[in-house]
Amino acid sequence: MTAQGGNPEAAGDLAGAARHRAALAAAREARQMLLVERHERLAAETGLPFHTAMADMHRKVAVRHRTAAQLQKSFAVRAAQWSAGSGDRPLFMAEVADACGTRSVALTLVGVDLSQIAVAASDPPARGAQDLEYVLGSGPARDAVGGRLPVAASGAAVEQRWPGYGAGLAGLGLTAVVAFPLTAPSGCIGALTVFDPRPGVAEGGVLEEMAATLAGGVLLGPDADPGLYGGADLRAVVHQAAGVLSEQVRCPVEDALALIKARAFAVGESAESVAAQIVSGSLRLRLGLFGVD
Repeated sequence: MTAQGGNPEAAGDLAGAARHRAALAAAREARQMLLVERHERLAAETGLPFHTAMADMHRKVAVRHRTAAQLQKSFAVRAAQWSAGSGDRPLFMAEVADACGTRSVALTLVGVDLSQIAVAASDPPARGAQDLEYVLGSGPARDAVGGRLPVAASGAAVEQRWPGYGAGLAGLGLTAVVAFPLTAPSGCIGALTVFDPRPGVAEGGVLEEMAATLAGGVLLGPDADPGLYGGADLRAVVHQAAGVLSEQVRCPVEDALALIKARAFAVGESAESVAAQIVSGSLRLRLGLFGVD
């Protein structure tokens, strides 16, 4: 659900919550580093590879908690500035973009059928790209989730791999994309998509670590916030509209959903915009047509 308005009190709440989560993440990092030191000491004393491997594992976990703490701290600063009347409403994904060295990133959460159930973006181009992938049913986030492997393309290769999506991406001023699956013990829950990353960033492991941090330290866990401080939009209105349209035109919900996406693509609007019009009664669609009754 998207948070509304510019309420200074709400901004203060955001800053306080972010500082609290930053402190929790920092404490977890400290505990992991104690374990690193313990296993390094045991490795030196015993020479057993087991302790070396354990030290490496705890060090990786510590880095993810450190990254989570840094994201929360930077978001808290922006939220506090907003509370004081300075700057725009903070977006958590903007902090992720900064950490990734780019302006445009998006996070997609998916259902068991790989359909998008929620999306959060750092800026309008990133959100537009995810909306485009949603209506087309094809793109980097979907492939990263389906294959549970990173995917990347740039320039003409984007259009070659995802026809229609590439042209739309170029229209948004974006030329390159890399997506990483968000893996969890229960499976793959979504993808982090980074647009126009600096050369060498994807290969350096920074983006992969960010995906792991988001999955394990931000979206899941005892102090997780899947809503990303109100920055994540649920696609619930689209599915509500699909149910309404299904009754109106007497077709399966899947066909109604496809019709909503087709209408959105044809008129250049988001699926949520078309869905809201259907739910409000201001738009009526007919099977096989993009026009209005």
